[in-house]
Amino acid sequence: MAQRVHDHQRGLPVAQATVLSLPPSSQGNDFKQAWTVLDSLLCGAFAGAVAKTVIAPLDRTKIIFQVSSNRFSAKEAFRLIYCTYMKDGFLSLWRGNSATMVRVIPYAAIQFCSHEQYKELLGSYYGFQGKALPPFPRFLAGSLAGTTAAMLTYPLDMVRARMAVTAREMYSNIMHVFVRISQEEGLKTLYRGFTPTILGVIPYAGITFFTYETLKKLHAEKTKRPQPYPYERLAFGACAGLIGQSASYPLDVVRRRMQTAGVTGSSCRTIVGTMREIVTQEGVVRGLYKGLSMNWVKGPIAVGVSFTTFDLTHSLLHKLHQMGYFTH
Repeated sequence: MAQRVHDHQRGLPVAQATVLSLPPSSQGNDFKQAWTVLDSLLCGAFAGAVAKTVIAPLDRTKIIFQVSSNRFSAKEAFRLIYCTYMKDGFLSLWRGNSATMVRVIPYAAIQFCSHEQYKELLGSYYGFQGKALPPFPRFLAGSLAGTTAAMLTYPLDMVRARMAVTAREMYSNIMHVFVRISQEEGLKTLYRGFTPTILGVIPYAGITFFTYETLKKLHAEKTKRPQPYPYERLAFGACAGLIGQSASYPLDVVRRRMQTAGVTGSSCRTIVGTMREIVTQEGVVRGLYKGLSMNWVKGPIAVGVSFTTFDLTHSLLHKLHQMGYFTH
């Protein structure tokens, strides 16, 4: 009898241990998944805002040259920046940046977050869950992320382009741009240039994310370090931006011409017509690749800063979760 009682008492901790080791509830998993998505959205938004603010004066200058027939050169670009500064003041170099922020914050948030989700989805589909994706799914994840973000935020990009190339008196704020375009040119104008945007985003986002992820993978295999240093991330992002933007640049020029046709006097409304007009008037290299050399300066900086900021802030939030700063 004593032996039975002893056996029963000895069995209690086992039973308790069994209860304690039960798998977490689905509610806990859902909460964790929600935090993961929210983390990606917040980090993506912050990364996009930082990157675009850093290169805003160069971006505005590039757009002005893209939508005009003036010949581009580094000297002329610097002259335009200097004249703008002398005429309207230092902050005028960031004109249109508020519209850029309104666009880039949701764009970057959606792009980075959807990229993480597409990586998980494709990893599960191809049997690479938790591992680096093979080349094609890696490219596909980037393309899908860029396309998703562009589709959801395109009118904001249209508004940003209009504010960048017009005088302050024409549009007083972002809402004023929306109202005037809707009243004077119609709601369809808010999506003018949408097709070349998507056609440009597919190779640009695909190549950019693919290059960055590939360089990180090769770095990990070579150095045996799971994560690169910040300056290495900047270098990887710069390479990714350089390759991605060079591949899709002509469509970026066409997109800007179509977006600003209402204020520049251009009559073209189609991709082919706009491209033909640019080539006829300015040539292939000086027209379709106008401002590319400036993009080789600002593009790598923007992409490098963006990817690095996202990775570092994402890692920081992950550590804060582990330390228990964010709990259910």
